[in-house]
Amino acid sequence: MPINVHREVPVDAIEEQNRIAEFLRPRLRERFHTPNPLAMVHTFGCQQNVADGEKLKGILAQMGFSFTGFPEQADLILFNTCAIRENAETKVFGNIGNLKQLKAAKPSMLIGICGCMTEQSHVVEKLKKSYPYVSFVFGSHSAYLLPSLVQCCLDEGKRIFRVAPDDGCVAEGIPAVREEGVKAWLPIMYGCDNFCSYCVVPYVRGRERSRRPERILAEFRELVETGYKDITLLGQNVNSYGKGLEEPVDFSSLLEQLNAVPGDFRIRFMTSHPKDCTHRLIDTIARCEKVCSHIHLPVQCGSSRILKEMNRHYDREGYLELVRYAREKIPGITFTSDIIVGFPGETYEEFQETLSLLREVKYVSLYTFIFSPRPGTKAAKLPDPVRGEEKGRWFRELLALQDEIGLEQMQPYIGQTVQVLAEDWGKVGDGLLQGRTESNLIVEFPGEPSLVGQFVQVKVRSVKKWALLGQLD
Repeated sequence: MPINVHREVPVDAIEEQNRIAEFLRPRLRERFHTPNPLAMVHTFGCQQNVADGEKLKGILAQMGFSFTGFPEQADLILFNTCAIRENAETKVFGNIGNLKQLKAAKPSMLIGICGCMTEQSHVVEKLKKSYPYVSFVFGSHSAYLLPSLVQCCLDEGKRIFRVAPDDGCVAEGIPAVREEGVKAWLPIMYGCDNFCSYCVVPYVRGRERSRRPERILAEFRELVETGYKDITLLGQNVNSYGKGLEEPVDFSSLLEQLNAVPGDFRIRFMTSHPKDCTHRLIDTIARCEKVCSHIHLPVQCGSSRILKEMNRHYDREGYLELVRYAREKIPGITFTSDIIVGFPGETYEEFQETLSLLREVKYVSLYTFIFSPRPGTKAAKLPDPVRGEEKGRWFRELLALQDEIGLEQMQPYIGQTVQVLAEDWGKVGDGLLQGRTESNLIVEFPGEPSLVGQFVQVKVRSVKKWALLGQLD
């Protein structure tokens, strides 16, 4: 079957997993000697992983589990992993190592590892050889099979490994246990076709496949009716939504459909690839009043030569043209971005091109990383003559400049009144609320917890490099 042709996991396969989940309820209560077995799901990495973790919790709830954040209380521990950088993998292995004594003290405990890391053969081999107390391992493409994996683990009394290559399917109808609050994550597509030379995502997440628009629309309406007011559409590259669907629908069309849903809410999206960020998409954002005037537009580097080496399919000038067009069409739009420092072969002069791009675009915030070689990617094989200490100096120079720019971007808001969706109370201090403007600026202000979930007017009194500080107007 051609790549990107849409297929869904058959309904009867999902129903079979539901039956197994129900069947396991009494067996798990008996195994753990409790009427209320507890599971801990620890998710590492991106928002897509967070959304996956919510579905894993939904499946575990079907199996009769409640949830805890404390490993010592858990009867089942599931690590939902990230493979985007080496230090992410190191952190996961460290956490798995910490479970050895816990498992020894509680032999009935089940430990599972899933997610992007487990789609890599070297990780699976390490789990097999070095972590014998791990009960089951499965890849992101097999998540819907969690009930049958647990059943096999119980029936066969041995470790289960279910890491299969991507079959291009989308599993629908999976329940989710979402975090309480006003924000929700809504995946609209999975995988990536870009094969950036530094990135492991296409190898661990598979090729791009889009959910049917009617499925997305139904879930979106449910989120709005439930009371979520800040809904983020997710995909490794949301801009390329629509590949493989029978009906002609792209990301702009999907945004228009979601914007038309009745209700008081905001729509955000990430991540957006510059090569697929079209003038039509920007015009759609400008037209749709519920779509936020903020774009996370990862540039990665300001040097056209390095962008070509990264296989990004755009150059510096093309990126800047997009930014200029968006600012012309959407007054008050803000940008955030990803930056990689020290890509193999990058010179200090080319790094300076990144700094000059920062000065021109003036991002409100950045996600910044020092290059991390990923096994299996083209960049991992490239000569990399710049020492780590030098890259560290470049990195600190980048952070210092962004701190200046961030503070500069916040200053004009002093004295202004902004609309804020109050999201959290007490997170940044007792008696303080935190929320965001529709242009994605963080705002902190005193108020009552009853305001969480409401749109309020806040007058800005002062600023920090990452936030506006104010009082209810």
